[in-house]
Amino acid sequence: MEQHNLILTDIMKTGQNQLYEGYIRFNTLPDQKFDIISEYYLLHNFKKKNYNRKIALFDISHGLVLLKFNKEFINETKQRLEKLKQDGFKIITALPWESYDNFIKGNFRIQEFEEEIKKNYLWHGQQSWFWFYMVIKHIKNNLSFDHSNKKYDFLYLNKQPRSHRVKLYEKLIKNDCLKNSLYSFTDYKSPIKLNPAYELPWIDVKQRYPMFGFDQDIYEKPYNETGCSIVSETNDNDTDIFMTEKIWKPIIAGHVFIVHGNYQYLEKLKEIGFKTFESVFDESYDNVLDPNKRIDALVELIQKLKGSNWNELYKQTEDIREHNRKTFWTKSYLSDLVNKELLRWFEFVDNS
Repeated sequence: MEQHNLILTDIMKTGQNQLYEGYIRFNTLPDQKFDIISEYYLLHNFKKKNYNRKIALFDISHGLVLLKFNKEFINETKQRLEKLKQDGFKIITALPWESYDNFIKGNFRIQEFEEEIKKNYLWHGQQSWFWFYMVIKHIKNNLSFDHSNKKYDFLYLNKQPRSHRVKLYEKLIKNDCLKNSLYSFTDYKSPIKLNPAYELPWIDVKQRYPMFGFDQDIYEKPYNETGCSIVSETNDNDTDIFMTEKIWKPIIAGHVFIVHGNYQYLEKLKEIGFKTFESVFDESYDNVLDPNKRIDALVELIQKLKGSNWNELYKQTEDIREHNRKTFWTKSYLSDLVNKELLRWFEFVDNS
């Protein structure tokens, strides 16, 4: 039996309402119909009694964080939340750009809404958000990759100096693992810039790397001329697996990769349809629970891979890399994850 869902993508329209609508429309759920609206003041055009579910997204990403000291904004947000709940809407707190771990640590906490957020379902990044974002960002880009001329071992790009990243970076430097590699750490205590010949051509290399807006961009040259991406993800915990543009860029590029991320990150990647390189080199680091020992295992692997015959390794891994590239661009794989996320929303709404 068909069910009808009314979704307001951002109660204050201060977030990424158009992207949220695009994400929702990636679903392939049978017997589910969606009316999606971004404008609170147009809700009167919809007969709310005709819907099985009424959902409003409460965006707490960067836009709301920047406005949290504006009393007028806070008061109006509270009024809208109350009115929506009176009209039968259930509230989903939207923070898809971040991991659950980052939320818990307080980076996006807003005192005035602490109790409200505790009552709501929290939509955080997991594996589907950045996959979706990278698809729509690059689907029309004419990216071209050529892996026949490898000059460097690793491509290792860092910006924010999270503690686990600093530990890995310093250990790699100490063990001389990056001597023939392209790497950066733009917000490290002593900022390390990428070789300008390999930086995004559309940014000013004389200035500080931009805080926002360029992390998801892709420039082919560094991927063409390096053998392996060292992906240092947002978190290294064992509680949730958050996949960002950092993994999707090498997959789009057909690049070999090693991941410094959450416990069993590679297992999750395989679970959602991708392949890793366990047939070519040791990936047992993925099953090391202790984050410091995981770093040790990663450094040991990187030392072994340093100076590899990359041309030969790329021939060995051609099927794996092509599988990953095709999986990334195949809508059904991503739609399956979007479906699962929306079903979590529905479970929260139906049980409220």
